[in-house]
Formats: sequence, C-alpha cells, structure tokens
Amino acid sequence: MIDSHAGLDDAGVAVAAAAAGADVVREQYGQRLDRVDKGGGDFATSADLAAEQAILAVLKAARPDDAVLGEEGGQQGRADAARRWLVDPLCGTLNYASGGMLVAVNVALAEGAAAVADPFAGEVFFTDGVTARVRHAGTDTPLTPTPATGLVDVNLDPPFPSAPGFRAVDLLAHPDFIAGFRPRVVSTTLALAWVAAGRRAGYVTDGADLSASVHFAAGIALCRAAGCVVTGLDGARPGPGSRGLVAAADAETHGRLLALIHDRS
Repeated sequence: MIDSHAGLDDAGVAVAAAAAGADVVREQYGQRLDRVDKGGGDFATSADLAAEQAILAVLKAARPDDAVLGEEGGQQGRADAARRWLVDPLCGTLNYASGGMLVAVNVALAEGAAAVADPFAGEVFFTDGVTARVRHAGTDTPLTPTPATGLVDVNLDPPFPSAPGFRAVDLLAHPDFIAGFRPRVVSTTLALAWVAAGRRAGYVTDGADLSASVHFAAGIALCRAAGCVVTGLDGARPGPGSRGLVAAADAETHGRLLALIHDRS
C-alpha cells in the first residue's frame, strides 16, 4: 500500500518512488506509445507521463509537505516548501521509444537522498546522502567505484553550450583518449550510476549548470556518496555558473579526463 511509504526515511522514499516509476516503464515497454512533442526534436511518451504520476503518488503520500519538480509536470507543491524532489521519470526516452532498454528513472531530494532505477536490470542504485548502495533481488550492496574497466561514457546529446571550446565528439577523436580509455555512448544518465558502481571509469557531458537538473541530480548524489570525483568541465564543483559534468571513479582518472578536455591541440 502507498500509505506504508510514510514510515520510510528519505532514502527509502527515493527507492520506493524510483521503483514505482520503473514498474511503469517496464510494463509499458514494447506497447504503442503516444508522443508529446516538446519542440526541437525532443518529446515525451505516455510511459514518461505515467511513470511520473506513479512517482508523484509515492512522494505525495510519503512527503506531502515537500515540493516536486518533475520533468513532465513541472513544479508542484508549495512554492515556499523547504524541501524539493527532482524527478526524471524516464531518462533515455529516445532509446525507449525505439525499442532500447538503456534507460533510467531518477528521483532525488535536493541536497539529500536519491535513487536511480534500472527498470530492466531490476536494480535500484540509491544513497542517503552519506553512503551509496545498489538493491537487487532484495539485497543491498555497497557501491565501489573503480577505473578498472577503462570505459568512459560520453554524452553526445545537445545542447552544447561549451562549443567550440569543448565538443564531446572531439574528445572521442582525441588520440590520447582512445589510447587511455574505451568510449561508450548510452544516452542516459544511468551511466552515472555505473560510474558509482565501478562499471564505468568516467562520464563526460556538456550542458549548463547540471547540479539541480532533474536528469542529473540523482546520479551526481550517487557518485558523490560513493566517493567519485564530480566536477564541471572547468574542474570546479557543479553549481550556478558551471557547465557540464565530469564524473570519475578516482582523482587520477578525473585529472586525465580534464586534461584531455582542455587540450586544444
């Protein structure tokens, strides 16, 4: 019952909400989906909308005094609320709409707990703001970042506010990047959870300030709690005025990626 969520701590609420959204995403996979045009080639599907409603149902039952910023529904709740949840009900909509399974459901309490659900792997990555774990088949396992795979995800989706100074596609063509890492492009912020879990050595994306983004907040929180190094493209902590994101399993990998990003040769 949804009412039982009221007894959960914030991390438990984030997990329950993300799992509720993931259930919808998984159930509607492969079905005929209505599309809502957002302009500029972007769109939502009926699965995005339904998943967000499932997430909101959990949040409203568990934390009725909190505000929510949803990707599809916008701002909801009291404007003066002390706490705000950031919700991305289906990150990787184009993947999903084309029959792909690389998607994520992101739920984050601003400056607090967060969860990222993988609907098809049956995993929920979560943090209480201090520790980071992944829940699978009822078992919670600590997240342990490591650069051992050498795999780095690079987001090639627009916008590209840092161009021409930085273009992600140029990073992929840099000979030192190819020599030191193996590029991957999954087009979903699930990749940030994989950095926290040690399945990726790093993640790079352009963009404006992503620290309070519904797409990135949960992944950033996971990476920080797991002990990853997370900055903007300039190497400073993400926040107002920053651009993009560089998340790495350790300081050495982070430094190597920043050096490549700023190498104009």
